[in-house]
This record gives sequence, structure tokens and C-alpha cells, in this order.
Amino acid sequence: MGMNETSKDFLTLDDFDVAGKTVLFRADVNSVVINGKVQMKERIVENAKTIRELSEKGAKVVILAHQGRAGGKEFLPLEQHAQLFSKLLDLTYLDDIIGPAARTAIKNLNSGEVLLLDNVRLLAEETLDKTPEEHSKSIFVQRLAPLADIYINDAFSVAHRAHASVVGFPMVLDAGIGRLMESELSALERAVHHIERPCVYVLGGVKPEEVFDIIDFAVDSRGVDYILTTGGIGNLFMCANGMIPMKVDNNLLESVSRAKRIQGRAGNKIKYPWDLAIELDGKREEIPVEQIKPNQPIYDIGHKTIEKYSEIIKNARTVIMKGPAGFYEKEGFAEGTRELFKAISSSKAFSLLGGGHTSAAISEVGIDRKEMANAHISLAGGAFLRYLLGEPLPGIEVLKIKK
Repeated sequence: MGMNETSKDFLTLDDFDVAGKTVLFRADVNSVVINGKVQMKERIVENAKTIRELSEKGAKVVILAHQGRAGGKEFLPLEQHAQLFSKLLDLTYLDDIIGPAARTAIKNLNSGEVLLLDNVRLLAEETLDKTPEEHSKSIFVQRLAPLADIYINDAFSVAHRAHASVVGFPMVLDAGIGRLMESELSALERAVHHIERPCVYVLGGVKPEEVFDIIDFAVDSRGVDYILTTGGIGNLFMCANGMIPMKVDNNLLESVSRAKRIQGRAGNKIKYPWDLAIELDGKREEIPVEQIKPNQPIYDIGHKTIEKYSEIIKNARTVIMKGPAGFYEKEGFAEGTRELFKAISSSKAFSLLGGGHTSAAISEVGIDRKEMANAHISLAGGAFLRYLLGEPLPGIEVLKIKK
């Protein structure tokens, strides 16, 4: 079935009397780790708001969360996250999940107290490929569910994963969505299912396959007026239109021919850059597209492109943006990304920004989020993408009110 939720399909915090109740709260604290140090992320800040609300209403809150993937460099216990959380609210951290220590601590919680358990991905059961029904029978769920009254999921960014902490508990407990999940779902629903025209997609980033899927879906659904391409995807469309020469390997050849096929169907809805920024003697240099040499590194879009794209964005009523416009981390090449964000903030359009590095790029290029009053900045990557493609998300499906 397609994704066309409204928040009426879910129970929210407003539907529960949480005073004195034990709430299992699935948070998203998965953060960037630099030299072993976990960085404070918007996700932690936003989740803390919902946790504080639950605590103030007298709930006993038990936080379930993950960091990284088993075996990966960013796979860490949640001790540092507890320190970051403690700047925002009072909580206790326990390096246990389902053992006697965790179960005793949950039973001993008083109203308003908050307990953070350790990284749920330390449990092999968490990530097994199972149905919600099967996950509900896991030791993880069987040990903790009897100690709780309510399950709340506030982690939209893991909603595309059928993991035990995401789909198992709602099968056996009264379940609803947290404030962050609520705002993510209502913004996505508005931008994807209640589109005001003109609708403009601004697509960049480094994963062309994902972006092709979005373009395909948007063109087929006929709800889009312009697709402004930047970054790697822009290069592929320029190449497909014979604008820039590339030494093409087989992978690239397939991508270029896919770009050609899409362009054939979408016609002039798809826009690609007029000028580009390259590096010359260590400095930013802008040149027309025709002057690019084969395989010359392209770091950003140029001013002519920024101007034309900004004009289209300012006249839009709905804008969906995924991915930065260029290599914004490199000095001198954040301009395209920054200016497109500025165009979005001065547009009257309702804007939805998300996927991968988009949220990080906003802070990095020095944009104040408060200026983006009409924009919803999604904190999700994969789930955001899946929603844009109209695919059902297991973590959302399982939370819907049974009718």
C-alpha cells in the first residue's frame, strides 16, 4: 500500500495519560563520531524535548536507542550520549539492556524519572530479518514489554527498518508516535500528498542511484514542475545531454543512459547547470559548462546557475530538496549550497529538506535555521527517501491505529 498517512492514523502523546505509567521510548540518538567522540546532534536535542514532556507529565521513561552498526567504527555504547542528554534533561544511564540490572532499574523508576539503556544493537536479535510478529516473540521484547505500559516511537529515521525495537514492541503494547515523528510525518504528508504547484525538486548529493529513483517516481506521479539537478546527478544529466565530456566506464555508462531515458520522458522539466565551479591554483574559478575538460573535478554550481535556480525556487509553492549542491565542506565551494538554502528561506513555498547530509549542510554553510520558517528539515536519511518513493515503512505501518 502507498504511504498516505495523516497524523489521525496514529495515537500521539495527546492520546495517552502517562502519569505513573512506564513508557518505552524509541529515540534516535545515532550521531557522527569524530576521533571516538560522539557529536551533539539535532536528533538528541529534538528527542530530548519529547522525553522532557513525558517526564513532566509524570511518566517513567525508558529510552531505547542505537549508535552505529555492529562491527563498525561508530558502534559505541551510549555512555557519551547520556552525557550529551544530561545537558538537556535529568537521566540515569545503565550499561545494560535486558539483564537483571536493567529490569530492576525499570521496576524501581519513580514518576518523572528517565532511564537510558545501552545500545540496542548490542543485542543480535535487534537487527534480525523478521516480521513484527516474530520480533514480538524475541527475548528482547519478552523481557522488557511486561515491565512497560506504553511504547512511543520518536525515531522516524529508523522507521524503514524492521528491527525488534522498532516493530516488535507495538505488537504487544499500546503504541503511539512522539513529537518529532509527528512533525516529520505531517511535513512529509503535506509535501508529498498535498502538493501546491509549482512544485520544485532540488536534487544533489553523491548517490545518483537514489536520486534517479526519486526523479523517476516524481515524473511518473506528474506532481512535479521542475527538477533542478546539482552535484553528481547534475553532471550525469549534463553528460547525457552532450554538454560535458566524460571518460566513461561501464557503471557511468549505465547512469548516463538512465539519465538520457529519464530526460526523454521528463523533457525540459529537468534543469542542469549552465556554469560550474572548479579549482584553479587553489582558488574557486567559474566556467561555462562547455569549457569543462574530460574528468575535470567539479566542486560546485556557478553563479548563473545559482541565479536561475533561485528564481525558480522563489516562485515555487512546494520545494523538496535532497543533498547539497556541491562539495560544501571544501573552502570556497559552499556557495551553491548556501545560496539555494537562502532562496528556499526567502521563498513562500512550503519546503521539505532531508536525506543524508542536507541537515548537516545547513549548519555547516552558516544558515540560521530560524530563517527557514516555512521549511521542515527532516533528520532522516533512508526513511525520508523511502517515503518520497511512496514505499511503506515497517516502523510506521505497525504504529497505525487498528481500524
